[in-house]
Amino acid sequence: MIQRVQTIFLFLIVVAMGVALSTPIWEKAGLKSPEMAHLTAIQYSQQQGITNYVTSVWYLGLLLALVGLSSLYAIFQYRNRLTQTALCAVNALMLTAIMGIILYNTLYKGKEYGNPADQGEFQLGFYAIIGALICNALANRFIRRDEKLVKDSDRLR
Repeated sequence: MIQRVQTIFLFLIVVAMGVALSTPIWEKAGLKSPEMAHLTAIQYSQQQGITNYVTSVWYLGLLLALVGLSSLYAIFQYRNRLTQTALCAVNALMLTAIMGIILYNTLYKGKEYGNPADQGEFQLGFYAIIGALICNALANRFIRRDEKLVKDSDRLR
């Protein structure tokens, strides 16, 4: 049934991925006032003086969209809890890869920009991804609990 608690968590993952796709993930101020570095789901940009350096990170946006779409698909697989569990496992792997990409871009590429001692600030998009990780773990837990409940009731018959 769609009205189970794991559906709420799967829907929250979809919302979190939408937030992560539409808001900045990380920002860092440069040494001078107008200079900034930004990481969004689509690009990593640095402004130095009047020059903008833009690097495409389209694969980050693709992974975020895939997590959102697979969570949306998992919502409607409520009759097959094993498929839902497998989709949650795939989501966990993709979310881990997303966090690795973000941390690489912020801690290594971002360290070269501006003041090396300053790591920058994580924005709403980053915290949405962390929220998606937590919701994915909770959804997986409730899916497994439902599967155990069904197996226990079948054993009693």
